[in-house]
Amino acid sequence: MLLRMSSLFLRTLREDPADAEVPSHRLLVRAGYVRRVAPGVFSWLPLGYHVYRNVERIVREEMDAAGFQEVHFPALLPREPYEATGRWTEYGDGIFRLKDRKGNDYLLGPTHEEMFTLMVKGEYSSYKDLPLSLYQIQTKYRDEARPRAGILRGREFVMKDSYSFDVDDDGLQVSYDKHRAAYIRTFDRLGLDYVVVSAMSGAMGGSASEEFLATTDNGEDTYVRCTGCDYAANVEAVVTPAPDALSHDDAPAAHVEDTPDTPTIETLVDHANAHQPRPDRAWTAGDTLKNVVLLVTRPDGTTYPLVVGLPGDREVDLKRLEAQLGSDVPAPMDEDQLRKHPQLVKGYIGPQVLGEESASGIRYLVDPRVVEGTRWITGANEHGRHVFDLVMGRDFGADGTIEAAEIVAGDVCPRCGSPLELAKGIEIGHIFQLGRKYAEALELKVLDENGRLVTVTMGSYGIGVSRAVAAVAEQCHDELGLRWPREVAPADVHLVATGKDDAVYAHAERLAGELVAAGVRVIYDDRRQASPGVKFKDSELVGVPTIVVVGKGLADGVLEIKDRATGERTEVAIGEALDRIVSVCRA
Repeated sequence: MLLRMSSLFLRTLREDPADAEVPSHRLLVRAGYVRRVAPGVFSWLPLGYHVYRNVERIVREEMDAAGFQEVHFPALLPREPYEATGRWTEYGDGIFRLKDRKGNDYLLGPTHEEMFTLMVKGEYSSYKDLPLSLYQIQTKYRDEARPRAGILRGREFVMKDSYSFDVDDDGLQVSYDKHRAAYIRTFDRLGLDYVVVSAMSGAMGGSASEEFLATTDNGEDTYVRCTGCDYAANVEAVVTPAPDALSHDDAPAAHVEDTPDTPTIETLVDHANAHQPRPDRAWTAGDTLKNVVLLVTRPDGTTYPLVVGLPGDREVDLKRLEAQLGSDVPAPMDEDQLRKHPQLVKGYIGPQVLGEESASGIRYLVDPRVVEGTRWITGANEHGRHVFDLVMGRDFGADGTIEAAEIVAGDVCPRCGSPLELAKGIEIGHIFQLGRKYAEALELKVLDENGRLVTVTMGSYGIGVSRAVAAVAEQCHDELGLRWPREVAPADVHLVATGKDDAVYAHAERLAGELVAAGVRVIYDDRRQASPGVKFKDSELVGVPTIVVVGKGLADGVLEIKDRATGERTEVAIGEALDRIVSVCRA
């Protein structure tokens, strides 16, 4: 492959795009890889499409090597299968819906579980046909409320999604492990630094779930890793170790105290220490029970109030809460909505009036740390008053527990008890053990070896193909531009001819042809009108792994080879250059 800069459809930019928030967005636009069409929608230019196709090729090669078979579905899908699984409603505003000229409902596919299930149902009916794993590489569509970060979070994106079909759970585990191993090989080949963490299945359903996260400070996903063992998990999936229940036989009776002008945890703690001091230590925010009022929207648009009780030194993490609620979406309740519930006194809400068994009928869920026997300072449901020594299990109860509190560095590992630390990452892959959710909804059954109909069990496995391009760019860049790993890069060599000497261009032309004949992919900067400085800046911005400069050194019989990743420069004799460059590209 030979791409000539004089005719290549490419314009590099010296300034960052105004809407760029992360390095991958900034550099992919500046280096002429992608261009924005609409919010969350991008076009691929030639260099970008070369990189995208390299990622796609690697993904496909590893899927094929694992024995998975490729199929392809339409992006335009009928309503009925999604109605059968409940996801036509569950997706809410998150999908693009449309009608044909006859008024029939369709959607642009956000994911294809239903289609895969129905395909297998239509072709297979016996346990002898299984196990089976099918995959596709297909454009997906989701109506992101806040598309951002370039191609990292868009409304249109490309995914590899695959599905395994097995007779029983033991078979599912084997298929899951095969996919996991194929993912590790795939991301290793992409040159990514990544971690595998426990995750939530969310609206997908299923049991076991793991995410592959590319590590980067700009990642939108936060995960924890243990300082004492190999535990790692997305914060949404972290399980809070619940303390043992406490005896409250000798606990003092709850007592209501005047606490004027204390609508916040900070003001409440200050007042308590000044007017209700403890004999053993000072009150802290962790001694207070904060009750956060939320309005939760179901997929059908209806809403219900929810109050979450948690220690006052914690905030509610809406992403963690949403993961627990499945398809329901929580948001803080605003002033107008709060006025519809007069029993909820802003700044002084206590659990005594909460719970579905109470007169309010408001669902009340508490943090796992709020166990029986724990004593709290919390609202008395009267303006300017709080109750002290309110005991869980004696003075109030809850409708259940929920993992909604933020995770902070130093929290305890649920596996070994060591401190946790926080890090950021970009989700590049996700694997699920779906179980029988979709097979049951769509009646995918086969005859087992005893002639009985059994429901097939499924796994679901996704890789963000277009997102992986951005993830590599996030990890592989410096202040000068991109630094692609060789297998992903749009070319192996960026050959730069400098100056105005015809001999330089003649030699560079000859070298370019010899490299291509040797199987090396080349971008050749043959632009006569561009200055050496512009050419060097473009070569660094574009980020091909090997830069070769043919210039004034030609008179001395040498040319320069630069390693884009390390910045190391080497002068090589003209007669040795071809073999040296080919050797570098094949190393």
